[in-house]
Amino acid sequence: MVAGARPRQLALALPHAENLSRDDFLEGPGNAAALALVERWPDWPNRVMLLAGPEGGGKSHLASIWSELAGSRVISAQALTPELVPSSLATGTLAVEDIDRGVVDERALFHLMNLARQDDAYVLMTSRRAPSTLAVELRDLMSRLRAVPVIEVAPPDDALLRALIVKLCADRQMLIDENLVSFLTTRIERSFAAARVAVELLDREGLRLGRPVTRALAAELLRQAVP
Repeated sequence: MVAGARPRQLALALPHAENLSRDDFLEGPGNAAALALVERWPDWPNRVMLLAGPEGGGKSHLASIWSELAGSRVISAQALTPELVPSSLATGTLAVEDIDRGVVDERALFHLMNLARQDDAYVLMTSRRAPSTLAVELRDLMSRLRAVPVIEVAPPDDALLRALIVKLCADRQMLIDENLVSFLTTRIERSFAAARVAVELLDREGLRLGRPVTRALAAELLRQAVP
């Protein structure tokens, strides 16, 4: 790297498994309001709520925590059909993820919101964008979505990202130092997903190469991963 050059932020897109329990969720300024909403259920301001924020901000983790508390199913918006709505909402709670992605059956989503109102059920939706910015053709559905309270989920700040890296390394019994944590914090994408993937990569490659997990190894691996 040229002296004085700005560090390049890298989003590591590798497959990985995530533990989505409450114990594995770290709270910070950007997600405190969303976590508070999930944990105070069923004391919600509205029967239908929406978590909105960028990719990797922890929305799926929060939906998973809520599903455990509420006894809810979790379904992707793309998998929802009008025929599936009644059975999906049979427990009185449902988490619907990614209403802003791919092809969503608008009739199914509208039916779900109507049935939730009719049956006094609870629905938690996730999206990368606020409802007002979505390209929705069904006017009645857009009207319903605009009325849904939105809780923003922001990316982790430096302190939370550092804490997450330390915890993920501890979970894998990886011996690390402050230099490595500081290096990763400034060079990976600011998201929960990127931190998990970076730690997984370091752990796997450290074991494969028989090398300690250090700043030098991290720098080498990140250079190789740059497209």
